[in-house]
Amino acid sequence: QVQLVESGGGLVQAGGSLRLSCAASGGTFSDYAMGWFRQAPGKERDVVVCISRYGSSTYYADSVKGRFTISRDNAKNTVYLQMNSLKPEDTAVYYCAAKDTYLSGALYNIPRVYDYWGQGTQVTVSS
Repeated sequence: QVQLVESGGGLVQAGGSLRLSCAASGGTFSDYAMGWFRQAPGKERDVVVCISRYGSSTYYADSVKGRFTISRDNAKNTVYLQMNSLKPEDTAVYYCAAKDTYLSGALYNIPRVYDYWGQGTQVTVSS
């Protein structure tokens, strides 16, 4: 059983930056591909960015390309999401998720395939 705990959310003005962290425990972190998803009120949970087990592959939603950067530190059991040039439309609850996979380069951009989820952290971008 893997536990995921997100942190780093908050309120920021448009154009600002935030760095989210997701700390994992209870498993071998490098066994998992990781993803960040977000869900705004009344909307479905959508993929933001994904990263493969060792960080060799990444996937970014078009809406965040060039602004967000995902990274992971397997020694620290943590995945990060650096968010720059934030926009009001980035406002949502951000969730990290872990997918157990033997494929070192695999990426997963569909929420329902993930095995474990964090509790989420609120990001609010004011205009």
